[in-house]
Amino acid sequence: MASSLLKSGSMLSVLTLFSRILGLVREMVKARLMGTSALSDAFTVAFVIPNLLRRLFAENSISVAFIPTFRSYIAEKSRDEIRSFLSSCFTFISFVTAVTVVIGIAAAPLIVPFFGTVESETVLLTRIMFPYLAVISIAAFFQGILNGVKIFLPSGFTPILFNLCVIGGTWLLKDVAGNPARAMAFGVTAGGCVQACFQIPFIFKTGFTFSFTSLKKAFSNPGTRTVLKLVGPTVLGMAAYQLNDLVSTILAGNAGEGVVSSLQYSLRLQELILGIFAVSIGTVILPDLSGLAAEKRWEDFNRLLLQAVNSITLICIPVSVFSWISAEELIRLLFEGKSFSSDSVALTLAAFRQHTLGLYFIALNRVIAPAFYARKDTKSPTAAGIASFACNIVFACALVSVLSGAGIALALSLASAANTVFLFFMMRKKETFELKKLLSGTIIYALKISLFSALAGFLTFYFHDGLYAAFADFAGGNKIFSIGTPLFISVLIFSVTGILSLLVVRDKFVLSLVSAVRRKI
Repeated sequence: MASSLLKSGSMLSVLTLFSRILGLVREMVKARLMGTSALSDAFTVAFVIPNLLRRLFAENSISVAFIPTFRSYIAEKSRDEIRSFLSSCFTFISFVTAVTVVIGIAAAPLIVPFFGTVESETVLLTRIMFPYLAVISIAAFFQGILNGVKIFLPSGFTPILFNLCVIGGTWLLKDVAGNPARAMAFGVTAGGCVQACFQIPFIFKTGFTFSFTSLKKAFSNPGTRTVLKLVGPTVLGMAAYQLNDLVSTILAGNAGEGVVSSLQYSLRLQELILGIFAVSIGTVILPDLSGLAAEKRWEDFNRLLLQAVNSITLICIPVSVFSWISAEELIRLLFEGKSFSSDSVALTLAAFRQHTLGLYFIALNRVIAPAFYARKDTKSPTAAGIASFACNIVFACALVSVLSGAGIALALSLASAANTVFLFFMMRKKETFELKKLLSGTIIYALKISLFSALAGFLTFYFHDGLYAAFADFAGGNKIFSIGTPLFISVLIFSVTGILSLLVVRDKFVLSLVSAVRRKI
């Protein structure tokens, strides 16, 4: 099973990693041109609003409701019924998102003042980027079709195109548009269009066709109703989850200039780490879990879920430990420049160290939640999301006055840990989950990986100051060499120590992955 999981997720992981790297480059461009200025805050707030709705309408709600329904149609329905179902979903999504875009553009002046940024500029940027919601929701629908038939690579490639559009658009239009923030906003909307259009030829190759239909047919189609029934609780849960971002952004916007931007830079680093493995595993296992659930193969279902959880543990705990130790050097290497001053570094560092505390739990949630969706249970993750949202609001309001942006970041980490606990608690009432086995396996393996990560972290921390001091004046102080070289050596020290330790104790999961890699080579 480890071999199968590695094979399914490896190429998608490479594409996701490349996409996250480009996303980081996008933030580096933003840092170089805008730093943590008021203009940077204005762009960040303007992008948060349609992006929040994107997550609500698209990837984490429509997809998880659509894929199980689509797979059941493939297994049980005729070609005409499948075409009618796809046409109805396509029409419904297009109509709802188009109406939302129009309302969002009109209501922007009423929404923006809550965020404490430069209102006129933020309103303009919001209006430029709101159409992104419609096109990216259509792109998510296309992705649902492809992933439903286990075609992952085209959808995995589209974020790369998006980031290239944003980066290219920013550099090409920064003078023409009036300022870099507007140029980046145009790039965002263009990137969303490219993401949708790129997947169309691959949809045609699957043989599935669809078109616009009447709203009456769209709303009355049995498949659409099934999706809406599943997506209703999911939207509620995701609304609670996304409100975390919204409330956090409002609190950050009123905490002082640069706080919103520093949190965004920190989150971008966090998302890079999550994108390396967690997102890919969550995407790949959903169709397989759905298939196992439909066949009632619960033993294989639980085995695959634990395998995925262990994969997340093996990656995220060590990366979190290393990121905490080398946080300042990572931020200086990636973002520091003329517009990104030492004050910007300090703001981002404070947030990032608190974000790393929750990285493992966020990754776990992205793997455990699909196990519920595969069983067509959207209510349990919804309840967990709402409870997590309540925790985040309480923690953020309590900590922002004491720790500023770092308090908001810590609140998110604590809420993510609470969400993981709630999800495991929800398994208690589901007989098909082998809760005792899953919970004990997760905790024991997490403690084991934490122990070896601490050992690797101790050696890395021990050599930290001396290593960076030795390269301080290397190549005339160029940060790529003076910071990048010792950072790379630190990665080697940490990785080699951790891997050798696990091989010495003959960790079964690591050995199975090594065997899988050898067979692949």
